[in-house]
Amino acid sequence: MNKKSGLRRVVLGTLIFCFQAAHAQDPEQKLKELGISVPEMTRPVANYVKYVRTGNLVFLSGHGPRNTRGEDITGKLGEDMTIEQGYEAAKACGIQLLSTLKDACGGDLKRVRRIVKVLGMVNCTPGFTQQPKVMNGFSDLMVAVFGEKGKHARSAVGMNALPNNIAVEIEMVVEIE
Repeated sequence: MNKKSGLRRVVLGTLIFCFQAAHAQDPEQKLKELGISVPEMTRPVANYVKYVRTGNLVFLSGHGPRNTRGEDITGKLGEDMTIEQGYEAAKACGIQLLSTLKDACGGDLKRVRRIVKVLGMVNCTPGFTQQPKVMNGFSDLMVAVFGEKGKHARSAVGMNALPNNIAVEIEMVVEIE
């Protein structure tokens, strides 16, 4: 490779990087466009913390879903909740997690580099097998808010019970700047 072609590659790479940075998705703007208001982070209900940061990773404790009145969304999938209702509950969990993540990022969700890993626990009957469809409510929200940075590794598992009969509990690991 000669100096001229090497220089062209550097310049082209720099231009691509600048273009991507200029067009990076602004999570706060996206939330506004989606009509989603992120509440203030709630206090832990027992002897734990809502998140722990180590290096550039933030580990968020399990969060349950809350409606717009701040009430827990409760019920068991396969018994008294539909997949669609479970999807909405998982999305509501995502909003609660964004609240805590925002606090972990010093109020600036633009600091999120990547949603890394998610564990979704679905309160369900023994025969219920659609946990991934329920968890898509959370995953779809993260991709809508963060774009490619919102795509994550995920586990979706069924539980015979969750605290206070909440429909879904989700925890996640996030890389931040």
